Amino acid sequence: MVLGNIGLTTPVIGYLLEQGIDCVFCNSYGKYHGRLVSTESRFGLLRQRQLQSTTSAQTRLKIAREIVRGKLCNQRTLLLRYRRERSLDSLDTIIKGVEKALGKLDGAAELTTLLGIEGTASSMYYAGFRRLLKQDLGFNARRRRPPPDPVNSLLSFGYTLLVYGVQSAVSTVGLDPFLGFLHGTEYSRPSLVLDLMEEFRAVIVDSLVLRIINTSVMGPDDFQQSEAEGKMVLITQKGIKKYVHHFEERMQDKIQHPATGQRVTYRRSFELQARQLARVITGQEENYKPFLVK
Repeated sequence: MVLGNIGLTTPVIGYLLEQGIDCVFCNSYGKYHGRLVSTESRFGLLRQRQLQSTTSAQTRLKIAREIVRGKLCNQRTLLLRYRRERSLDSLDTIIKGVEKALGKLDGAAELTTLLGIEGTASSMYYAGFRRLLKQDLGFNARRRRPPPDPVNSLLSFGYTLLVYGVQSAVSTVGLDPFLGFLHGTEYSRPSLVLDLMEEFRAVIVDSLVLRIINTSVMGPDDFQQSEAEGKMVLITQKGIKKYVHHFEERMQDKIQHPATGQRVTYRRSFELQARQLARVITGQEENYKPFLVK
């Protein structure tokens, strides 16, 4: 994996090609640019297995269930953390609702049922998320297109940045970003990337939005309303610079990875999750284990 402005000599490139070693090129922030693939690469075999896995209803449901479990567990953890820190008794009912949804996951026999559980739990979660905000910026519920208030605008922008980070990891590992398990295959949609980012939404983006809003790092002056775009609320250029700075800092925070025990950055955790999924797809591991925080 080559990060940043680094050159490879012709003998090194020749050695990589001869040994069947894929070489991935990213910028210094980890954004994926492309890869050097030799004729000896196992890249094709992995994607063949991935296609077989996504077309197996049983395998797809099994992996999708763990992805949803990871998402809901991390949402619950965020709510519990703020419940303890600020003694917010009003969150108890919402937390119990998310826990009830978690209890239904193993009984979900179809993907549509799983998606229904996830959707209901996420609605409850964002109702709790609203109570954690110290600034009243008009956030009532999660709305995507167009974002009607500053908080929704920050969430949407943060999730977009998260997509780029996870897609780099997926491409680095060699998985096909368009073949997902929880998210179905649609034209030009990186379904697998959307799958793997679910576990990190609350951990990275939601927690970051809460911090920068509650500490007044960003406020009303960092947003503007666009009448031409259906009255959507946009982040100003100044606000974008602030947000990207804090987002990159968050991505470089080190945590103990739950599966490996290593202290790694969140960005590195994306790749570790993608590699674990690849091992499940190829039969080296039986079950996918989502990224969970405590």
